[in-house]
Amino acid sequence: MIEVRNLTRRYRERLAIEDLSFTVGEGELLGFLGPNGAGKSTTMKILTGFLPPSEGSAKVAGFDVTTHPMEVKRRIGYLPETPPLYPELTVHGYLAFVAALKQVPGRAVKAEVERVAGLTGVSDVMGRVLQNLSKGYQQRVGIAQALLGSPPVLILDEPTEGLDPAQRADLRALIRSLSGKHTVLLSTHILPEVTVTCEKVLILHQGRVVAHDAIDQLAKAHGQAEHASLEEVFIKLTAA
Repeated sequence: MIEVRNLTRRYRERLAIEDLSFTVGEGELLGFLGPNGAGKSTTMKILTGFLPPSEGSAKVAGFDVTTHPMEVKRRIGYLPETPPLYPELTVHGYLAFVAALKQVPGRAVKAEVERVAGLTGVSDVMGRVLQNLSKGYQQRVGIAQALLGSPPVLILDEPTEGLDPAQRADLRALIRSLSGKHTVLLSTHILPEVTVTCEKVLILHQGRVVAHDAIDQLAKAHGQAEHASLEEVFIKLTAA
């Protein structure tokens, strides 16, 4: 569903990512990890069509991000680190507005808004103004807008950042429920979230892939004790 081949991005003389190659299968929930400056944001910007690569290629649902950027965008639901909310709108008004932007047919907007509201647990707050919602509900609305139009691929950037433990648990369960129906790329700094949410992880360091494996195989694949935690493996691979 996501196919990256020899992807490189330069900012003048600085390499943000270099020769990245990886695939994410249909219905897979992948933890996308790396320290600050590793290249995660650059990679996500390329995958979502906001930034062209310097070299290499990336495809989403079979469409190249460079030659068919609009087709790629139609197939991606994106939640950036700061949800793109309009605080003065109601939840219903905002979701209906985004549905129109995504070209959901007018006669189908009401049903589609109700569908994603039900999936994300915001049906009870549809009439409330966004700026008056808790951070947890705002994140849920952010995921709801990403789900509008049933895109096959979801890219979620730090979706649990700033939430309390109960809100994190709720959102974690929601994200797990999306796998299988959608291919999910989950970027986060909260490693325990990845351990209990994802089956596979990809770790970037200094713009390169240093690990891409199932979580239960990661320690063995990188010479760690079998019981080593994801955090221990992560620290070893990104310490240099």
